[in-house]
Amino acid sequence: MEKGLKKGRLEERAKADAEKLKSALEFKKIGVVVEDIAKALGLTVEQVEELK
Repeated sequence: MEKGLKKGRLEERAKADAEKLKSALEFKKIGVVVEDIAKALGLTVEQVEELK
């Protein structure tokens, strides 16, 4: 049962990370400063800059 909980947590974390990157890309598209996006979403500047 513990393996199932761990797997579920990992899946939820992956979903949350994907949502952060999706949001970052949308903010980037509308011209929000990369450093502000990174700080607000808990990402690195490099992660935001790599988004296309």
